[in-house]
Amino acid sequence: MSQPLRLGIAGLGTVGVGVVKIIQQQADLLTMRTGRPVTISAISARSRGKDRGVDLSAYAWEDDPVALAKRDDVDVYVELMGGSNGPAKASTLAALDAGKDVVTANKALLALHGQMLAEKAEAAGRVIRYEAAVAGGIPVIKALTEGLAGNKIARVMGVMNGTCNYILTRMEATGQGYNALFDEANKLGYLEADPNLDVGGIDAGHKLSLLSSIAFGTQVDFDGVELEGIQRITLEDIRAAADMGYRVKLLGVAQMTERGLEQRMSPCLVPADSPLGQLEGGTNMVVIEGDSVGQIVLRGAGAGEGPTASAVMGDICDVARGFRYPVFGQPASTLAQAPRAQSATPAPYYLRMSLRDKPGALAKVASVLGEAGVSIHRMRQYDHVDDIAPVLLVTHETTRADLDTALEGIANTDAVTGAPVALRIETV
Repeated sequence: MSQPLRLGIAGLGTVGVGVVKIIQQQADLLTMRTGRPVTISAISARSRGKDRGVDLSAYAWEDDPVALAKRDDVDVYVELMGGSNGPAKASTLAALDAGKDVVTANKALLALHGQMLAEKAEAAGRVIRYEAAVAGGIPVIKALTEGLAGNKIARVMGVMNGTCNYILTRMEATGQGYNALFDEANKLGYLEADPNLDVGGIDAGHKLSLLSSIAFGTQVDFDGVELEGIQRITLEDIRAAADMGYRVKLLGVAQMTERGLEQRMSPCLVPADSPLGQLEGGTNMVVIEGDSVGQIVLRGAGAGEGPTASAVMGDICDVARGFRYPVFGQPASTLAQAPRAQSATPAPYYLRMSLRDKPGALAKVASVLGEAGVSIHRMRQYDHVDDIAPVLLVTHETTRADLDTALEGIANTDAVTGAPVALRIETV
């Protein structure tokens, strides 16, 4: 029998425990599928005495993950602690220096240090696998690096944060506002320790930057991702979008254009009858468009013990089988610096504003939009409330710069009260 693949697992939270369970429960299956036993040599976590609901007595314990990464009886260092710096970064570097392969679920680490880590790993003949870092159990990294390797990718987009999708779809289903659903998500344990990582779009932005690097052959550029969270989305926007045939999603979009690489993670409207529009709850979805394959849709659980541990195990099995390829699908030395687009591709926009109930108010708004080069595709007006008339507009395709000029002009008139809400409408 071939020599076992020996793991050192750092981080015994939800995902780490899930990986241990799979190895314990599926030992024979893993051996049959990889051609060698997959075993755990040692583990590390913050608390040694915590009851994690799984027997860990057979494994050596290291208080320091760096020491774990350097152990002679570890072939693959499995980093499941999280965090862009600190122990996660130090131990990953130590593992590579010690000649270990690395499997991780850490999107923040790779989004901020991916190029450096890729260069280091490839120079040492090591691999870094990170399927679990993006979209939980959905094998999107393998899809881009392997199944779609023969395609020139035109666009990658998707819903990559289940917490945000849960909040937005629950707002529509229950009629409750953002704050109430935020509290509900928090009680259910859906939010990160720093909730802004979720609702601010940062977590999903990390994931988008990794997919973008693979899809377009560029160095990871998280700083180039335009980020906007869902905190300003109101129940009025949810209902108004539905009335116009759309749903609101925190949508990541990456595409290479003549103006450069566009990367944005922001609330957008998508057609309600599209695959993205029909996505409910905490589920994730990634849509990839290639020149040969056309459009493919990948849908599945974006988080949780089972799905994320499944993705980690998929990477471990590939290492056990001897599959080795560059971190971002092509040698790190060939990845170009991402040329950031200075302006986004034109698109239609949804506008919600509160008009004052006075003659000529709507005419003023239309005039300002026209002067900025923004034309109205359709409009809907609702019953007056306290001398205020809610109005919805959908524009024809326009640039964000022209729209911002129009919004500034509208704010300077006496026709509206409060700031208009503008959301991009993405074609799916």
